Amino acid sequence: MGAAGLARVAWICAAVGLLVAPWHGLEGGLAELGAWPAGIATPLLGLALGDRFWLLPPLGLLVLATLPLFGLGNAGRILTFAGAASVAYIFAQGYAIGLRGLEWSWLAPILGPEVPAQAALGWGGALAIAGFTGICAAGLAARGRFGGDAFIAFLVIGSALLLVLFVFLPLLRVLQAAIYEHDQFAPSALIARLTASEAWSTGCVADGVGCGVVWNTLVLATLTGVLTTAIGLAFALLTTRGELRAVRMFRALTILPLITPPFVVSLALIVLFGRTGIVTQWVSYLFDVPRSRWIYGMPGVLLAQLLSGAPIAFMLLEGTIRAIAPSLEEAAATMGARRLTVFRTVTWPLLRPGLAAAFLLGFVESLADFGNPLVLGGDFDVLSTRIFFAIAGARHDPGRAAALAILLLALTFGAFAAQAYWLGKRRYVTVSGKGDSGVPSPLPRGLAMGCGAIALPWAAFTAVIYGIIMVGGFVHDIGRGDMTITWRHFVTAFEVEMQAGGAAFRGAAWDSLFTTLEVSAISAPLTAGMGIMLAWLLARQVFPGRRTLEFMAMLSFAIPGTVVGVSYIMAFNVPPIELTGTAMILIICFVFRNLPVGVRGGIAALSQIDRSLDEASATMGAGAFTTLRRVILPLLRPAIVAALAYSFVHAMTGVSAIIFLVSAKYNMATAYIVGRVEAGEIALAIAYSSLLIVLMLIVVLGIERVVGRVQIGRRGGRGENEPAEPAMRLGA
Repeated sequence: MGAAGLARVAWICAAVGLLVAPWHGLEGGLAELGAWPAGIATPLLGLALGDRFWLLPPLGLLVLATLPLFGLGNAGRILTFAGAASVAYIFAQGYAIGLRGLEWSWLAPILGPEVPAQAALGWGGALAIAGFTGICAAGLAARGRFGGDAFIAFLVIGSALLLVLFVFLPLLRVLQAAIYEHDQFAPSALIARLTASEAWSTGCVADGVGCGVVWNTLVLATLTGVLTTAIGLAFALLTTRGELRAVRMFRALTILPLITPPFVVSLALIVLFGRTGIVTQWVSYLFDVPRSRWIYGMPGVLLAQLLSGAPIAFMLLEGTIRAIAPSLEEAAATMGARRLTVFRTVTWPLLRPGLAAAFLLGFVESLADFGNPLVLGGDFDVLSTRIFFAIAGARHDPGRAAALAILLLALTFGAFAAQAYWLGKRRYVTVSGKGDSGVPSPLPRGLAMGCGAIALPWAAFTAVIYGIIMVGGFVHDIGRGDMTITWRHFVTAFEVEMQAGGAAFRGAAWDSLFTTLEVSAISAPLTAGMGIMLAWLLARQVFPGRRTLEFMAMLSFAIPGTVVGVSYIMAFNVPPIELTGTAMILIICFVFRNLPVGVRGGIAALSQIDRSLDEASATMGAGAFTTLRRVILPLLRPAIVAALAYSFVHAMTGVSAIIFLVSAKYNMATAYIVGRVEAGEIALAIAYSSLLIVLMLIVVLGIERVVGRVQIGRRGGRGENEPAEPAMRLGA
């Protein structure tokens, strides 16, 4: 489609939005499908001719954009100006006039003191924005930008607009909430909130009272990062360099954290080590040790995070170790170096990027973790839980929550900066593109024994934890040792009653499960599609601002889920984009939260596809859209399916962001489970969690069956510690 064709289609879309569709929506904004037939929001023309004259400019700009369609004027300049000006004006007037009338008081001399209230944008506003974005893209293509390809121009401009709206705008709203007090600009309020004693107190060192939440969060994240890296390294060394036969079991354990809601491990720890837990009762009976609540606090949260994070660190480090060219280790051994010397001087230095990545992942995941501190934290507060209670607690204080969110975000960006500094400008390239027939150097005996002493007990403990999760839903009350087999918890949650008209879903958990499946099924293809499309733009196209677009696309990876939830509440609770309380805000949150995985996976897959295929398609006269549809997408099938699986699983199990966004009408499974835990119904929560794990396992194994994984063989054939068949690795 050329610039002229895109301009015509976009003009029609904008005209429908301005003249036919209802301009304003209901309370739910764009997510309320009933806004169109309800008839309460008239098209923009009727509003503008009534008492809302400020809505006339978009109509005038639409008329201006009509001129190039009839060959009048400079098409590139007119279309670019009309499209960009209209989009900017639609958003500006939406922020200037809201539910309380005029929000920007400096406009009172122009609009008058009595300005009618204005609801959120509806379908008319959405179609108009989409149409004018296309008009702007067509104008840029007509001026020769983006290689004159209107399709590329529309993808870039549209993607940038979406990223600004749903990534940058919410962050700016957080900063605004932190720097304002009682709707007044107050920098002193921000400074006071950022330096409050609740954040930075060192009372635990001076007088034995609790420390500030920043120190709690930082210490917990550091310990989690270090220990998950150490445990993951022990597993990875045993599976790649040790003589371990239980590789299948180790790899099976790595998939569990991917499909388990983040707080479910905490439930199993309570069952084992709570005041009435199984282990606690046995220790008390055998050794007359008084029962305690040690699991509630930093030890319990740390243990839960280690159980969740160690398998992920193992996946990262195993890939890093396998990427080390064995010929380098063979060369050192040929020179007479002992096994320990080879490991210390060759293998260990090359592990540095993998170690940094594993530590960073453990650190960032600990910062973002909300479920485990909520369930096991007790009096030990961290930033994620303190932010939640600042919003949802009795002291509803959005400004305080925003300031704490800024501190959490600063810790996250600080971790990324520290990783970049530690790696420095050293090079760690070991794969040159040439064949490598070397044999990996075995571990030194002492190091292998040390790794086994760490990994094997941890694997057994992890198996016990997940065994508790799978069994706990089928017994009366596993937390109090009542192991009577029962289906009561599943009946309470998922009762189905057969009636004359069909099945009636009577269980208390059905609504949340159906909502979760619906939201996940919608968000997953959107995430995968947008991620692959952005990856194609970034890897295959050259245009101004490409690096900026990549930064915008990857930024959400560095934003903790708690910050995302708070920022969405603040950004989309009022016009012009009002989404809170709807399913749409959940879908959008998951799409942009999981987008970086699809982008990075797509870029990695595209790096293996020779550009000559694109050039051949262009030589045959195909445009960018045809090349993408008929050449690139079929070759990206594994990356697309992996992005689909990752997005679906994370939408099913996410909690830190959506805990702020769920409503009575649209409740998610993880939020429902957290509510059952807070109500003391741990057995019911475990039953629901086990069902989610089974559902996720079916999805992941189905994807693995369809896609598989390609491995590079090495001399010596398949060793005893290698799997017989290929297996896909999600998140690789």
